[in-house]
Amino acid sequence: MSQDNRITESSSPYDHLETLSVDNLVQKMNDEDKSVAYAVEKALPAISQIIKGILANFENGGRLFYIGAGTSGRLGILDASEIPPTYGLPHNRVIGIIAGGDKAIRNSVEFAEDDTTQAGKYLKTYDFNRSDSLIGIAASGSTPYVLGGLDYAKKLGAFTAGITNNPSSPISKIAHTTAELIVGPEFVTGSTRMKSGTSQKMVLNMISTALMIKIGRVKGNKMVNMQLSNEKLVKRGVNLLIDELHVSAEEALKLLDKYGSVNEAIANRS
Repeated sequence: MSQDNRITESSSPYDHLETLSVDNLVQKMNDEDKSVAYAVEKALPAISQIIKGILANFENGGRLFYIGAGTSGRLGILDASEIPPTYGLPHNRVIGIIAGGDKAIRNSVEFAEDDTTQAGKYLKTYDFNRSDSLIGIAASGSTPYVLGGLDYAKKLGAFTAGITNNPSSPISKIAHTTAELIVGPEFVTGSTRMKSGTSQKMVLNMISTALMIKIGRVKGNKMVNMQLSNEKLVKRGVNLLIDELHVSAEEALKLLDKYGSVNEAIANRS
């Protein structure tokens, strides 16, 4: 698919944005955003397949990697960074990689996304292997950095998946399964940090949350493995233990102090 034919590069249906009032701008952006959940809904079968493809490897100790460039890369890093505090897994189980390295998290690194070999080299430093899984995220579906990483992972026999906002793009031809989130042209032409980025974050949330639930990091609907890293989370842990074990707040706090997590407190108190 040429850049001219990409939906994500299509001209915005709105023109002369600079002439609109602030009220009109936010209303029209909100109108566009309403279509995102519907686009994600259409991709649910593919999203489910991605989760199932990752699950077997992950249950056996494999890791999940995200790779992307720009907004897509940052969204992968964001999702990965929230797994340890929310679900108590080590930082090395879900890993986000961005074209240009850590510097690119905050600053644009020119032409980093155009290199087809760097992602594979970076994955190699993690000893990436067939027991791991890789999700490539690219609104265009044709980012060379992402395609190179997927090709490297697939040749090793690892499970590969794609998340994109264009149909029938190169990413769909390389990855085992691809979620195509067709949100249409952006409000500001080509600004894929808008609807495309929103759809990607929704899907990353689905994938990682479903994965954590299926490997037992959630009990009922509670984050029983969260890291107790601040007073708010300690209080949440106390309330969870009060509800689950029918103990006093004082005893719940003692159990948290003793066992270090809600899950361990429940397992050892029961």
